[in-house]
Amino acid sequence: MLALKAQVMLVDDHAMLRHGMAMLINLEPDMEVFAEAGDGDEALATLKAGHHADIVLMDVSLKTLSGFEVIKSMHNLIPALPVLVVSMHDEGAYAERALRAGARGYVMKQEPGEVLVSAIREVLKGNVYLSKQMHARLLNRVATGNSEPEPLINSLTPSEFEVLHLIGSGHSSQEIARLLSRSIKTIETHRFNIRTKLNLRDGADLIRYATHWISEAQ
Repeated sequence: MLALKAQVMLVDDHAMLRHGMAMLINLEPDMEVFAEAGDGDEALATLKAGHHADIVLMDVSLKTLSGFEVIKSMHNLIPALPVLVVSMHDEGAYAERALRAGARGYVMKQEPGEVLVSAIREVLKGNVYLSKQMHARLLNRVATGNSEPEPLINSLTPSEFEVLHLIGSGHSSQEIARLLSRSIKTIETHRFNIRTKLNLRDGADLIRYATHWISEAQ
């Protein structure tokens, strides 16, 4: 009897990237892509329709709901469903927040295909997958008792967190609006809320804070 293949769902708003990941995964003897979704709403609708997934591979930057919000919604629907985040965002800035949202691992899109396949297998075994560098960083944080170095950042919503990261990466409000498919007014509202939550005086303080935070996370 042939062994059943692990059923993989891909959630990413870039169709070409999904196609590439699907080709890579479908070459493996023990896993196959059974569904793809371009945003969180589509992914949740697929799961609500009763389609079975053994693991979900998902970006955190989606055009509708934030990936962090989608992970939480998926776990409300199917508590044991493992999610592996596959993202362009720096692991040092995003991995810990993804784990807090309920993800079981984090892989950057720049990694070779064999790293992604290895991460999928690790998460399917019930383990957490992180790079060696990120794993060591988190262990060191626990060992030194410094488990919450930036408590104010944890008060940000997923969308505000994404905006803060993009500000720290040098993007203007106009560029952030385009990258996140949001209006400039929405981005400016996020900037105001971030400043309020982080006790920053003005836009210059926000840029300095975001830039410093990004450099520390890398």
